[in-house]
Amino acid sequence: MGTLAARGAITVDVDAADEVVAKTQKLVTAMLVRNDITVDDVISVIFTTTPDLRSAFPAGAAREVGFHDVPMIGAVETDVPGALARVIRVLMHIESDRSRAAIRHVFLDGARALRPDLADGE
Repeated sequence: MGTLAARGAITVDVDAADEVVAKTQKLVTAMLVRNDITVDDVISVIFTTTPDLRSAFPAGAAREVGFHDVPMIGAVETDVPGALARVIRVLMHIESDRSRAAIRHVFLDGARALRPDLADGE
């Protein structure tokens, strides 16, 4: 068993707590499902948000869907002019016996624009 990392991102329509929570939960759930893993396989999670998202912590939303014992941290990204707005990004460290190439990264909603080569249907 080794440690691998899965990336993900999703856009949020408006900076409202219920929207940040719902989108975070949608993203982390999709990352688990698409990689056929459970929360028990997750070692840690790093969340980042764009500076225009201030209404809720993504880690709190993840705890609501079962990430109770997973170490998580959040950070705010650099405010770069012209960058995609209202984005939640995730770097999920997981235990897996798969190859790095077998990990499925998840880019949903407007965040598909960040990595169209890694985005697929929902």
